[in-house]
Amino acid sequence: MLANPKLLTLPEAVAAREKLRAAGRRLVLTNGVFDLLHTGHLHYLQQARALGDALYVALNSDASVRRLKGPLRPVQDEEQRAYALAATWFVDGIVIFREPRLTSEIRALRPDIYTKAGDYTLEKLDPGERAALEEAGAQIRFMPFLPGFSTTSLIAKIKAAGDI
Repeated sequence: MLANPKLLTLPEAVAAREKLRAAGRRLVLTNGVFDLLHTGHLHYLQQARALGDALYVALNSDASVRRLKGPLRPVQDEEQRAYALAATWFVDGIVIFREPRLTSEIRALRPDIYTKAGDYTLEKLDPGERAALEEAGAQIRFMPFLPGFSTTSLIAKIKAAGDI
């Protein structure tokens, strides 16, 4: 297992979050698969981090990625994906979530700000997650989407390059 001090259990993340709150610092929370970390991800995560004092990423577990994206995903396992995220300066903590929805993590962490990429809208958010965010008093922000970058298209390019 790779050493990753930014990879936290939910109780560890909650304890760290309480220290942030006590210091008057704002927590930004986002979530996603982040399978092959690419320019679009990095741009989005830097923008999200700029909204607060710390950025936590709730990372989909391998099983949840398979449910969402099919049996051939993720390309990298959850430990590898967490390690890549942790290597950036703008990600402060990572929690792997195993349930289909992020509701319990939102309720536990009570972020000040929750972000999603601009391809989401308020209507596209899961109603339970949205309710948990509203209960927590979190601002919900949609960051501008950087067009032309997606893991699916990156995988297609890699496959095509293998045929050259």
